[in-house]
Amino acid sequence: MIKLSHISRKTSQTVCRFHVFKSLSAIAMAFFMTVSFCGYGQSKSTQPKISGRVEAAKTHSYLPYATVQIKGTTIGMATDEAGYYQLVVPREGKWTLQASYLGFKTGEKEVAVKSGESITLNFELVNDYFGMDEVVVSANRGEQKRSETPVIVNTISPKLFKTIQSSTLSEGLNFTPGLRLENNCQNCGFSQVRMNGLEGPYSQILINSRPIFSGLAGVYGLELIPSNMIERIEVVRGGGSALYGGNAIAGTINILLKDPISNNYEAGISYGMTGVGVKGSAGPASDYGVNFNTSLVSSNYESGISMFGYSRKREIFDANNDSFSELAPIKNLTLGGRAFHRFSSKDKLTLDFFAIQEKRDGGNKQDQPLHERDVAEALQHDMKVAGLTYERFFRSNDLLSVYASGQFLNRDSYYGAGQSLKDYGNSVDNSYNAGVQYKFAFKHSSLNVGAENIGDYLIDKKLGYPDVENAEINFADSTITFPHVGSTVVSDQSLTTTGAFAQYDLHLNRFRASAGVRFDHYAVVDKTKASKDKVGSVLSPRVSLMYDFFTFLQGRVSYSQGYRAPQVFDEDLHVETSGARQVIHKNDSTLKQETSHSMMVSLDFNKRLGNVNTSFLVEGFYTKLNDAFQNEFGEPDENGTVVYTRVNAKDGAVVKGVNMELKVKPAFDVSFLAGFTIQSSKFEKPQEDFKERRFFRTPDQYGFFTLDWDVVDNLCFSATGNYIGSMLVPYFGPKNPEGELRVSPNFFDAGVKISYKLKLKDMNAEISAGVKNIFNSYQNDFDVSADRDPSYIYGPVAPRTVMFSFKIGNL
Repeated sequence: MIKLSHISRKTSQTVCRFHVFKSLSAIAMAFFMTVSFCGYGQSKSTQPKISGRVEAAKTHSYLPYATVQIKGTTIGMATDEAGYYQLVVPREGKWTLQASYLGFKTGEKEVAVKSGESITLNFELVNDYFGMDEVVVSANRGEQKRSETPVIVNTISPKLFKTIQSSTLSEGLNFTPGLRLENNCQNCGFSQVRMNGLEGPYSQILINSRPIFSGLAGVYGLELIPSNMIERIEVVRGGGSALYGGNAIAGTINILLKDPISNNYEAGISYGMTGVGVKGSAGPASDYGVNFNTSLVSSNYESGISMFGYSRKREIFDANNDSFSELAPIKNLTLGGRAFHRFSSKDKLTLDFFAIQEKRDGGNKQDQPLHERDVAEALQHDMKVAGLTYERFFRSNDLLSVYASGQFLNRDSYYGAGQSLKDYGNSVDNSYNAGVQYKFAFKHSSLNVGAENIGDYLIDKKLGYPDVENAEINFADSTITFPHVGSTVVSDQSLTTTGAFAQYDLHLNRFRASAGVRFDHYAVVDKTKASKDKVGSVLSPRVSLMYDFFTFLQGRVSYSQGYRAPQVFDEDLHVETSGARQVIHKNDSTLKQETSHSMMVSLDFNKRLGNVNTSFLVEGFYTKLNDAFQNEFGEPDENGTVVYTRVNAKDGAVVKGVNMELKVKPAFDVSFLAGFTIQSSKFEKPQEDFKERRFFRTPDQYGFFTLDWDVVDNLCFSATGNYIGSMLVPYFGPKNPEGELRVSPNFFDAGVKISYKLKLKDMNAEISAGVKNIFNSYQNDFDVSADRDPSYIYGPVAPRTVMFSFKIGNL
């Protein structure tokens, strides 16, 4: 794989930010490694102690690694392998203890202790089959039980990633109502997730509740993030701009990283063969993966650190044996972790950090230099993310949070065809998020207020223009000098947003209400002066109501308003390339802000019917887009370059539909989950190109299911399915440069897996094998050769794939 050099003349500001990041990261790591295990602040012998065990109420078996904490403090720990815990209480008085464990309802007990006293407090936790008692943070930017949130929050757990045999974030998003992952490019694998019928940029991707996942990272980001670094994912459908700002029109996807709660380790390997038995293909492609997780906490639980790592190598897959990729080869290396330190019982400092290096190399002739191929789309990502959060409790449960995080991404690229020397590029995208938040906790209500500043600085350059002499391009094993190669700035843009938000939550008997509002002032500055600077102020309200008709039936209704600023978006940073045409994206100079009005109505049923635990959710959604963004397709110039210009659609657009979700657990050893979406996504008037109202690449129906069956002790069988209905797909082949609309067929992507757990002397092991897309429900009319339309791709991301995995650890 090649290594592209940064020929672009980087600004001193960018270099400075990079070195500052490295220095801060080194200082932060040194700080945590110093204080984490020095036993900061020893407990006094006069402080009360509470100890006991946590067990399952039905089986009375102990629950290892359950979390026990004292409410209103940062004091907490994980139980040992025998379910035992011991906590030192700051002082005498009345305290409330919480015990939680995945798959069980949270237990809560109040206890009064005296100075020097040691008491025993045991917990018996009741099964929570559908996670209704799970604590989530995305609904109101604070901890809240999922069953008590006025907006629906779906969670994706590590167990789901294992069931569907996914090593990255991307595929897991297919198994949540209203979400659908799609591949948008044969060459490089540019992908996006659609939520409630809206394209990827309408959803805000958060990392630990911070919007630092930039537009450039979003082009390939869903495949960049490995699943083993994720504690859980929280999905909130419906406008979230009132809390999280712009680009949260369809909803939010909040990625929460693993916390250090105990001393543990786990390591695994996986091997997949993509395209097994696919007729007409060039043969199966190997996909290797290695991962590890470990965490360590101090004996007094005042400090801890967790680390994770992931490495992947996927070979090229050619579905129609024309020597061009349908799935690009990928190499990925990810390292990161999370650390915390408690300075007292009331405050805590947390550091998050990870680094991702990824290479992908789509097109053909992967053994040749990029500019000697017929088509190549090759990328090298160097991404670093870090964040600090300081939390302190006041009064009983008031919580102050001060946070700052940053993302630093450098991407080398080549989007070119026909042995072109001018299509090397470099992009630098630095973003940050800093703010303060305070939650006032009252008896039956809470008030969450805060302010934050968000910035994103993007420089995108093409390196092949004749204004600099003797530029060099460095490959893995050689250096080539071009005497007249220079660079030109394609985009030099900054987006800064200053916002303030407030949300009030009220709980009165069966009724719950949440009202929030956010004020944002944004400034989009184009330093190339290709378009005018864009400045705007936006007020984004949200109101959500919930009523418990019965203990088993909840009704919810909500309204929200959102917006998207006229900035550079992630699809603008992906170039569709073939031997006949090259597609680039840009904003119209008169492009203005897009606004939305969204409504959601839902009924949530959760009840035990006989011996069957049943949960059924039906949710209606309606979103009106004013000044909706849409693309106008330009005509090819003499070089075959086509410009897709983003403009404001006439009379806007409407997206509406129904999401349904069914969860069934008839016995301890079987669980079933299914979801289905019926929707309509249309502009209010036919648009200029193709005279069509319907959104492209947006099916009217899609759905999924998962089944887990514990056949016998330690042996589990899993089955999955993903349905994609037909959709309109534009096709620009070499014989029809004007383009045509085609209707895709329906797809059903089914998978099976079997896993077996082994109990070794001091550790546990698990062996698994499975098949994804077992019936090979996969596109069969890919365009071919160098002149193909690489964006003519739809349906499941991958063909039939055979998977094997093995992991070992003490969990």
